[in-house]
Amino acid sequence: MKGGGGSGRRGGGEYGRGGRDDGDGDRMMSQFAQIPTSFGHELRACLRCRLVKTYDQFRESGCENCPFLEMDKEHDNVANCTTPNFTGIISVTDPSRSWAARWLRIGRFIPGCYTLAVSEELPEEYQTVCADNNVQYVPPKR
Repeated sequence: MKGGGGSGRRGGGEYGRGGRDDGDGDRMMSQFAQIPTSFGHELRACLRCRLVKTYDQFRESGCENCPFLEMDKEHDNVANCTTPNFTGIISVTDPSRSWAARWLRIGRFIPGCYTLAVSEELPEEYQTVCADNNVQYVPPKR
């Protein structure tokens, strides 16, 4: 089946997205975030988009929703832009059609695993990076 479903590669590549061959030899961008490889204490959530992955996954491929934070290039950014302190996890396969994703304000992000809530704010210098890239940052409610 040309360009069909199945198990496309996840992660890797430019901006943390892997490619997939569509059968004609053309590369297509994967439309999914990496799924956490484990669900232990090493999980972290991005402070901007709330994507959940392991520390090592953020170091290797950054955040698929926030490539401008350059977590895959500058490893200190992983510690500064993610947190191990979050509440709950939701897996979203079609954010644009999910009422839960819209309610959580993740409806415009790519499919993946997200936290329900973080209590920490993105550090001010990274909020400036968001503004410089014309990307909205919504701090957590207190």
